[in-house]
Amino acid sequence: MKILDRYIARTIIGGTLMVLLVLGSLFVFVDFVSELNDVGKAHYGVFEAGIFVLLSLPKRLYEIFPTAVLIGSLLSLGALAGNSELTVMRAAGISIMRIVFSVMKAGFILLIIVALIGEFIVPMSERQAQSIRAKELQQNITLGGEGAFWARDDQRFIYVSHVYPGMNLGKVKVYEFDASNELQLITHARSARYTGKKWQLENVLQTDFRGERITSNHAGFVLWDKLLNPDLFDVVSVYPENMSAIDLYQYSNYLKDNDLESSNYDLAFWIKIFTPLSSLVMLLIALPFVFGSQRSAGTGNRVLFGLLLGIGFFLLNRTMNHLGQVYHFYPFFSASAPVIMVALASFYALRRVK
Repeated sequence: MKILDRYIARTIIGGTLMVLLVLGSLFVFVDFVSELNDVGKAHYGVFEAGIFVLLSLPKRLYEIFPTAVLIGSLLSLGALAGNSELTVMRAAGISIMRIVFSVMKAGFILLIIVALIGEFIVPMSERQAQSIRAKELQQNITLGGEGAFWARDDQRFIYVSHVYPGMNLGKVKVYEFDASNELQLITHARSARYTGKKWQLENVLQTDFRGERITSNHAGFVLWDKLLNPDLFDVVSVYPENMSAIDLYQYSNYLKDNDLESSNYDLAFWIKIFTPLSSLVMLLIALPFVFGSQRSAGTGNRVLFGLLLGIGFFLLNRTMNHLGQVYHFYPFFSASAPVIMVALASFYALRRVK
């Protein structure tokens, strides 16, 4: 049976990687054409646009991974059915459930791959992509690791640990110098947010070097007229879908501890958890059709059928996510319901296969 497991796993993974290569190439082309609108601005040239698109590719692959698994499994398992290999397996006494078990083993390998991409590669590559784009467009910021960045405003140097949607900042440090580059003032704040007219810094500690003695002052909050240009937020904001599950969990807890709205981050966290599981569900969707009417279908029909099913699952998933936000469903339910519904339907269809 180990030989059978390896053979089926090699077939499914190979088909999935082939589909990812094709779809990934299409996205690279489309994204590159889109970036040409900014080519020529400052130092942003064709080469920089190409690097930006390639660094953005992991996010694209992560988003289309479940659909690629569906199409790849329909193609690879359909080829086995077309060559009568599945019929030979069943004639040799191997049950449908045993073949399904072998397919699920391959699915767990794909699950691990997509989970690693989403948790480690996507956040890192997106930060690098935005950093290169901002630098070459001369937007006066330098992005660091873990979502941090530096900005300069005349004689002030500003460090921010994280930037979140809604113009909310993580830890902030501001270093102010005079014309002779002598350090004048250091301001530390636990967090900051833009109120529309002013910046409100929370839990502020200021160290003043301007007098004969160094003095420190602590305040619960301080209002500043000027901290960062709001136009920079399209460049440096860390959107929930680009964050790792660990960061989402930690930031969601931070918002709850401060009595702030955290539903978007809770939903993004559970979507991160269930996106890899949806790859397994895509395999389950494919199996009833491979064993059933799809075993005599051509390659073109399988690709079209896979695309339609993938689009249907994508629309169902997004619909449930948005309905959950509108009607304030528990984020776990909004993220898991489409996966559970499709999984149950697939199990029911498999039980009817003879």
